[in-house]
Amino acid sequence: MAKERDKQTEAARGNGAAAADETVRDRILAAAFACFREKGFGRASTLDIATRARVSKRELYSLFGSKQQMLIACISERTQQRMRLPADWPAPRDRKALEACLYEFGCVMVREISDPNVIAVFRIAISEADHSPEVARALNTYGRQQSFGALREILAGAQASGLLAGVDLDRFAGYFMSLLMGDVVMGLALGLRKRPTAKEIEQRARGATQACLALAQGPVLKLPATP
Repeated sequence: MAKERDKQTEAARGNGAAAADETVRDRILAAAFACFREKGFGRASTLDIATRARVSKRELYSLFGSKQQMLIACISERTQQRMRLPADWPAPRDRKALEACLYEFGCVMVREISDPNVIAVFRIAISEADHSPEVARALNTYGRQQSFGALREILAGAQASGLLAGVDLDRFAGYFMSLLMGDVVMGLALGLRKRPTAKEIEQRARGATQACLALAQGPVLKLPATP
């Protein structure tokens, strides 16, 4: 009995320590992101971040080996969940359901990608692309690839249901994302345009959906014929 209680006590301590580490980690990432936005990656120091997060530099480095790793974690935290397809997203079984699914996906993507926090991540990553290519790779992995993969999952479900027969799904997804986003990210990152309104987001999603479904009827998006 005593040994069992000791094991339970140790387990509780371990869980408590893990929760505490997670809280500290969250504070550090929030502080790092705020400092990167306000001062830029180069000018934000680890002392600035540690002070803002109310931790010592030793604690900071025990969780993140470098300022660069903090930036990559910030990118991951702020893009990965936004670009992921919900687990309960229904697979389209007919053309009408596919059209509705693509339209809804398009609305979600434009709304999430145009969020000021996501655009701030793009700005920081772009500014550091020359000095830290792994930062740009992280943005590509957690941002572009995540959203592209989610869209391709929808298309694969449609194709498995007998829709989009013979269509190159990668090409379809590429066309769709290009038509959907256009120059929105670049315009927002450069401060040349305002965030799309709800009506503009719906128009973009509807236009990309209708255009790609029309293209899927012709040869443009078809897989090459096998000899």
